[in-house]
Amino acid sequence: MMRCAFLALAIGVALPGGALARCEGYVPQAKPQNTFAQDVGREFDRIIEEGWIEFAVYADYAPWSYEEKGKAAGVDVDVGRLIAKALGVEAKFRLVTAGENLEADLMNYVWKGAAIGGRVSDVMLHVPYDSELVCRIEQVTFTGQYATENIAIAYRGTDYEEKAPTPPFFRFDPVAVENDSIADFYLTSLIGPAGKINRYRSTAAAMDGLAAGDTKAAMGPRAELEAGLTRHPDGGLKVHSPPLVGFARGNWTIGIGVNYQHKDLAYAVDDAIDKALADGQISRIFSHYGLTFTPPQR
Repeated sequence: MMRCAFLALAIGVALPGGALARCEGYVPQAKPQNTFAQDVGREFDRIIEEGWIEFAVYADYAPWSYEEKGKAAGVDVDVGRLIAKALGVEAKFRLVTAGENLEADLMNYVWKGAAIGGRVSDVMLHVPYDSELVCRIEQVTFTGQYATENIAIAYRGTDYEEKAPTPPFFRFDPVAVENDSIADFYLTSLIGPAGKINRYRSTAAAMDGLAAGDTKAAMGPRAELEAGLTRHPDGGLKVHSPPLVGFARGNWTIGIGVNYQHKDLAYAVDDAIDKALADGQISRIFSHYGLTFTPPQR
Protein backbone atom coordinates (compact mmCIF):
# COMPACT_ATOMS: atom_id res chain seq x y z
CA MET A 1 0.00 0.00 0.00
CA MET A 2 1.23 3.49 -0.79
CA ARG A 3 0.66 4.79 2.70
CA CYS A 4 3.25 2.29 3.96
CA ALA A 5 5.52 2.54 0.94
CA PHE A 6 6.10 6.27 1.34
CA LEU A 7 7.10 5.70 4.97
CA ALA A 8 9.51 3.00 3.95
CA LEU A 9 11.40 5.63 2.01
CA ALA A 10 12.11 7.35 5.32
CA ILE A 11 14.38 4.58 6.58
CA GLY A 12 17.89 5.97 6.62
CA VAL A 13 16.77 9.43 5.42
CA ALA A 14 17.52 12.30 7.77
CA LEU A 15 16.02 15.73 7.23
CA PRO A 16 18.58 18.41 6.38
CA GLY A 17 18.45 21.76 8.10
CA GLY A 18 16.73 24.46 6.08
CA ALA A 19 14.35 24.71 3.17
CA LEU A 20 16.91 26.36 0.91
CA ALA A 21 19.65 23.89 1.81
CA ARG A 22 17.48 20.84 1.19
CA CYS A 23 16.66 21.98 -2.35
CA GLU A 24 20.16 23.10 -3.36
CA GLY A 25 21.24 21.34 -6.52
CA TYR A 26 17.75 19.99 -7.17
CA VAL A 27 16.66 20.26 -10.81
CA PRO A 28 13.01 21.48 -10.96
CA GLN A 29 10.45 19.41 -12.81
CA ALA A 30 8.73 20.66 -15.90
CA LYS A 31 5.46 22.41 -15.13
CA PRO A 32 2.31 20.59 -16.25
CA GLN A 33 1.47 21.43 -19.85
CA ASN A 34 -1.75 21.37 -21.86
CA THR A 35 -3.90 20.84 -18.76
CA PHE A 36 -7.31 22.45 -18.83
CA ALA A 37 -8.40 24.52 -15.84
CA GLN A 38 -11.25 22.19 -14.95
CA ASP A 39 -8.77 19.33 -14.61
CA VAL A 40 -6.71 20.95 -11.86
CA GLY A 41 -9.27 21.72 -9.21
CA ARG A 42 -11.50 24.62 -8.26
CA GLU A 43 -10.40 28.07 -7.26
CA PHE A 44 -10.96 29.12 -3.67
CA ASP A 45 -13.57 31.73 -4.68
CA ARG A 46 -15.51 29.06 -6.55
CA ILE A 47 -15.46 26.75 -3.52
CA ILE A 48 -16.93 29.51 -1.37
CA GLU A 49 -19.47 30.45 -4.04
CA GLU A 50 -20.65 26.87 -4.57
CA GLY A 51 -20.72 26.20 -0.84
CA TRP A 52 -18.82 22.92 -0.60
CA ILE A 53 -15.30 21.51 -0.53
CA GLU A 54 -14.18 17.99 -1.39
CA PHE A 55 -11.48 16.14 0.55
CA ALA A 56 -9.71 13.06 -0.77
CA VAL A 57 -9.12 10.54 2.05
CA TYR A 58 -7.83 7.00 1.96
CA ALA A 59 -10.37 4.19 2.05
CA ASP A 60 -10.13 1.34 4.57
CA TYR A 61 -7.54 3.14 6.67
CA ALA A 62 -8.90 3.06 10.23
CA PRO A 63 -8.65 4.99 12.45
CA TRP A 64 -7.77 7.74 9.96
CA SER A 65 -10.44 7.27 7.30
CA TYR A 66 -12.91 4.54 6.42
CA GLU A 67 -16.53 3.97 5.51
CA GLU A 68 -19.06 3.41 8.29
CA LYS A 69 -22.75 2.89 7.56
CA GLY A 70 -22.29 4.31 4.09
CA LYS A 71 -20.52 7.47 5.25
CA ALA A 72 -16.90 8.52 5.61
CA ALA A 73 -15.58 8.43 9.17
CA GLY A 74 -12.29 8.68 11.05
CA VAL A 75 -9.77 11.21 12.33
CA ASP A 76 -8.97 12.69 8.91
CA VAL A 77 -12.66 12.99 8.10
CA ASP A 78 -13.31 14.90 11.32
CA VAL A 79 -10.36 17.17 10.55
CA GLY A 80 -11.89 17.81 7.12
CA ARG A 81 -15.21 18.71 8.71
CA LEU A 82 -13.66 21.29 11.01
CA ILE A 83 -11.79 22.81 8.05
CA ALA A 84 -15.03 23.07 6.08
CA LYS A 85 -16.80 24.62 9.06
CA ALA A 86 -14.06 27.24 9.39
CA LEU A 87 -14.45 28.09 5.69
CA GLY A 88 -18.25 28.21 5.99
CA VAL A 89 -18.89 25.46 3.45
CA GLU A 90 -20.15 21.86 3.39
CA ALA A 91 -17.60 19.05 3.64
CA LYS A 92 -17.70 16.27 1.04
CA PHE A 93 -15.40 13.25 1.11
CA ARG A 94 -13.98 11.06 -1.60
CA LEU A 95 -12.65 7.72 -0.39
CA VAL A 96 -9.71 6.88 -2.65
CA THR A 97 -7.51 3.82 -3.09
CA ALA A 98 -3.81 4.05 -2.33
CA GLY A 99 -1.64 3.61 -5.40
CA GLU A 100 1.90 2.39 -5.89
CA ASN A 101 3.47 5.46 -4.33
CA LEU A 102 2.69 8.89 -2.95
CA GLU A 103 3.63 10.68 -6.16
CA ALA A 104 1.00 8.72 -8.07
CA ASP A 105 -1.67 9.49 -5.48
CA LEU A 106 -0.90 13.21 -5.49
CA MET A 107 -0.98 13.28 -9.29
CA ASN A 108 -4.29 11.39 -9.42
CA TYR A 109 -6.09 13.24 -6.64
CA VAL A 110 -4.43 16.66 -6.29
CA TRP A 111 -2.79 18.16 -9.35
CA LYS A 112 -3.76 16.30 -12.54
CA GLY A 113 -6.25 13.45 -12.24
CA ALA A 114 -6.03 9.84 -13.40
CA ALA A 115 -5.42 9.24 -17.10
CA ILE A 116 -8.86 7.70 -17.62
CA GLY A 117 -11.88 9.44 -16.14
CA GLY A 118 -9.76 11.15 -13.52
CA ARG A 119 -10.48 14.31 -11.58
CA VAL A 120 -8.84 15.99 -8.65
CA SER A 121 -10.25 16.85 -5.24
CA ASP A 122 -9.87 20.26 -3.64
CA VAL A 123 -7.74 19.00 -0.74
CA MET A 124 -6.06 15.71 0.07
CA LEU A 125 -5.77 14.81 3.74
CA HIS A 126 -3.16 12.63 5.46
CA VAL A 127 -0.30 13.80 3.26
CA PRO A 128 3.13 13.48 4.90
CA TYR A 129 5.15 16.66 5.16
CA ASP A 130 8.68 15.80 4.11
CA SER A 131 11.48 18.03 2.86
CA GLU A 132 12.25 15.66 -0.01
CA LEU A 133 8.65 15.78 -1.18
CA VAL A 134 8.55 19.57 -1.06
CA CYS A 135 11.45 19.71 -3.50
CA ARG A 136 10.45 16.77 -5.68
CA ILE A 137 6.72 17.37 -6.20
CA GLU A 138 6.40 21.00 -7.21
CA GLN A 139 2.83 20.69 -8.44
CA VAL A 140 1.58 20.31 -4.86
CA THR A 141 1.55 22.75 -1.96
CA PHE A 142 2.31 20.81 1.23
CA THR A 143 0.91 22.58 4.26
CA GLY A 144 -1.67 22.30 7.05
CA GLN A 145 0.33 20.04 9.35
CA TYR A 146 -2.10 18.73 11.96
CA ALA A 147 -0.43 15.80 13.75
CA THR A 148 2.71 13.75 14.21
CA GLU A 149 2.73 9.97 13.89
CA ASN A 150 5.39 7.49 14.98
CA ILE A 151 6.30 3.83 14.85
CA ALA A 152 5.42 1.96 18.04
CA ILE A 153 5.13 -1.54 19.45
CA ALA A 154 2.01 -3.19 20.85
CA TYR A 155 2.32 -6.13 23.22
CA ARG A 156 0.47 -8.20 25.78
CA GLY A 157 1.31 -6.98 29.26
CA THR A 158 1.42 -10.46 30.79
CA ASP A 159 4.11 -11.52 28.29
CA TYR A 160 6.42 -8.65 29.22
CA GLU A 161 5.84 -7.90 32.88
CA GLU A 162 9.41 -6.82 33.62
CA LYS A 163 10.26 -4.84 30.48
CA ALA A 164 8.32 -3.75 27.41
CA PRO A 165 9.72 -5.26 24.21
CA THR A 166 12.11 -3.49 21.85
CA PRO A 167 13.09 -4.59 18.31
CA PRO A 168 15.98 -6.87 19.42
CA PHE A 169 13.44 -9.01 21.32
CA PHE A 170 12.06 -10.12 17.98
CA ARG A 171 15.08 -12.24 17.20
CA PHE A 172 13.37 -14.73 19.51
CA ASP A 173 9.76 -13.57 20.02
CA PRO A 174 7.18 -13.61 17.19
CA VAL A 175 6.07 -10.14 16.07
CA ALA A 176 3.28 -9.10 13.69
CA VAL A 177 3.75 -6.44 11.00
CA GLU A 178 1.94 -5.26 7.91
CA ASN A 179 3.53 -6.82 4.85
CA ASP A 180 5.93 -4.51 2.99
CA SER A 181 5.42 -1.77 5.57
CA ILE A 182 7.97 0.48 7.23
CA ALA A 183 7.99 -1.80 10.29
CA ASP A 184 8.54 -4.85 8.07
CA PHE A 185 11.45 -3.23 6.25
CA TYR A 186 12.98 -1.95 9.46
CA LEU A 187 12.87 -5.25 11.33
CA THR A 188 14.14 -7.17 8.30
CA SER A 189 17.07 -4.76 7.92
CA LEU A 190 17.80 -4.90 11.66
CA ILE A 191 17.56 -8.60 12.41
CA GLY A 192 17.53 -10.18 8.97
CA PRO A 193 14.83 -12.35 7.37
CA ALA A 194 14.04 -13.94 10.72
CA GLY A 195 11.26 -16.48 10.93
CA LYS A 196 9.80 -14.59 13.89
CA ILE A 197 8.44 -11.78 11.67
CA ASN A 198 4.82 -12.64 10.88
CA ARG A 199 3.42 -10.60 8.00
CA TYR A 200 -0.25 -9.58 7.68
CA ARG A 201 -2.21 -7.74 5.02
CA SER A 202 -2.62 -4.69 7.29
CA THR A 203 -1.59 -3.32 10.68
CA ALA A 204 -5.19 -3.87 11.84
CA ALA A 205 -4.89 -7.54 10.93
CA ALA A 206 -1.55 -7.68 12.72
CA MET A 207 -3.22 -6.35 15.86
CA ASP A 208 -5.96 -8.95 15.51
CA GLY A 209 -3.23 -11.60 15.31
CA LEU A 210 -1.68 -10.27 18.51
CA ALA A 211 -5.05 -10.25 20.27
CA ALA A 212 -5.64 -13.85 19.16
CA GLY A 213 -2.31 -14.93 20.66
CA ASP A 214 -0.68 -15.75 17.33
CA THR A 215 2.24 -13.41 18.11
CA LYS A 216 3.68 -11.74 21.21
CA ALA A 217 3.84 -8.23 19.75
CA ALA A 218 2.91 -6.06 16.77
CA MET A 219 4.86 -3.16 15.27
CA GLY A 220 3.54 -0.32 13.15
CA PRO A 221 2.17 3.26 13.20
CA ARG A 222 1.03 4.14 16.71
CA ALA A 223 -2.50 5.27 15.81
CA GLU A 224 -3.25 2.02 13.99
CA LEU A 225 -1.94 0.01 16.93
CA GLU A 226 -4.01 2.05 19.39
CA ALA A 227 -7.08 1.53 17.24
CA GLY A 228 -6.51 -2.19 17.83
CA LEU A 229 -6.60 -1.61 21.58
CA THR A 230 -10.12 -0.18 21.24
CA ARG A 231 -11.21 -3.24 19.23
CA HIS A 232 -9.74 -5.60 21.84
CA PRO A 233 -10.27 -3.79 25.16
CA ASP A 234 -10.09 -6.97 27.23
CA GLY A 235 -6.93 -8.35 25.68
CA GLY A 236 -4.49 -6.82 28.16
CA LEU A 237 -2.69 -5.09 25.29
CA LYS A 238 -0.42 -2.08 25.64
CA VAL A 239 1.44 0.23 23.26
CA HIS A 240 4.76 1.99 23.76
CA SER A 241 7.24 3.92 21.61
CA PRO A 242 10.80 2.77 22.39
CA PRO A 243 13.95 4.24 20.82
CA LEU A 244 14.56 2.63 17.44
CA VAL A 245 18.24 1.98 16.81
CA GLY A 246 19.36 2.84 13.28
CA PHE A 247 16.01 4.39 12.40
CA ALA A 248 16.56 7.89 11.02
CA ARG A 249 12.85 8.63 10.77
CA GLY A 250 10.73 6.89 13.36
CA ASN A 251 8.18 9.70 13.29
CA TRP A 252 6.70 11.96 10.63
CA THR A 253 4.34 14.91 10.25
CA ILE A 254 0.87 14.59 8.71
CA GLY A 255 -0.63 17.47 6.76
CA ILE A 256 -2.56 18.24 3.58
CA GLY A 257 -1.86 18.61 -0.13
CA VAL A 258 -3.39 21.26 -2.43
CA ASN A 259 -2.83 21.97 -6.12
CA TYR A 260 0.07 24.42 -6.44
CA GLN A 261 -2.13 26.81 -8.47
CA HIS A 262 -4.48 27.36 -5.52
CA LYS A 263 -2.25 29.01 -2.92
CA ASP A 264 -5.14 31.02 -1.45
CA LEU A 265 -7.00 27.79 -0.69
CA ALA A 266 -3.87 26.31 0.87
CA TYR A 267 -3.44 29.40 3.08
CA ALA A 268 -7.09 29.29 4.19
CA VAL A 269 -6.94 25.60 5.07
CA ASP A 270 -3.66 26.02 6.93
CA ASP A 271 -5.13 28.91 8.93
CA ALA A 272 -8.16 26.80 9.86
CA ILE A 273 -5.93 23.97 11.04
CA ASP A 274 -3.69 26.35 12.99
CA LYS A 275 -6.69 27.71 14.90
CA ALA A 276 -8.06 24.19 15.51
CA LEU A 277 -4.72 23.16 16.98
CA ALA A 278 -4.62 26.25 19.19
CA ASP A 279 -8.11 25.80 20.66
CA GLY A 280 -7.79 22.04 21.15
CA GLN A 281 -10.28 20.89 18.52
CA ILE A 282 -7.84 18.52 16.84
CA SER A 283 -6.59 17.17 20.14
CA ARG A 284 -10.19 16.36 21.07
CA ILE A 285 -10.70 14.47 17.80
CA PHE A 286 -7.82 12.15 18.70
CA SER A 287 -9.16 11.73 22.22
CA HIS A 288 -12.57 10.77 20.81
CA TYR A 289 -10.97 7.86 18.96
CA GLY A 290 -8.84 6.82 21.94
CA LEU A 291 -5.61 7.90 20.27
CA THR A 292 -2.50 9.65 21.50
CA PHE A 293 -2.18 13.13 20.00
CA THR A 294 1.29 14.48 19.28
CA PRO A 295 1.28 18.08 17.98
CA PRO A 296 3.07 18.67 14.69
CA GLN A 297 6.10 20.86 14.14
CA ARG A 298 4.78 23.80 12.14
